[in-house]
Amino acid sequence: MQFSRRFLAGAVVAAALGLAGFLTPVLAGTPLPFSAEAFKAAQAAGGPILVEIHADWCPTCKAQAPILEKLTADPRFKNLKVFRVDFDGMKAVVRELKAQSQSTLIVFKGSTELGRSVGDTRQASIAALLDKSL
Repeated sequence: MQFSRRFLAGAVVAAALGLAGFLTPVLAGTPLPFSAEAFKAAQAAGGPILVEIHADWCPTCKAQAPILEKLTADPRFKNLKVFRVDFDGMKAVVRELKAQSQSTLIVFKGSTELGRSVGDTRQASIAALLDKSL
């Protein structure tokens, strides 16, 4: 009985780790809710960052979503950290980032802002913006 429990526990842990490893590439470009701590940590790490100023009611934001999902799934953006700022609920952050409206995309390499766009729904130009962070 002891052996069976250990075996079952080991199998569950192995399955969980395997599933986590399988899902990691899928979740790599998934937007994280913005927090100052996580954003500062990402900046300190020096990697590529996308900040997405988003509003659920915004038709432009809705049009950007599948484009961003497709682009961030590309292996070249595997290290891109994506942070989503709620335009309506995080006004202080929106002001700090000097964003005038929702559907604003801002790219950083570490703590350096390298580009931004507002209201863009063209895949090619959004890809060019993301490329600046690499």
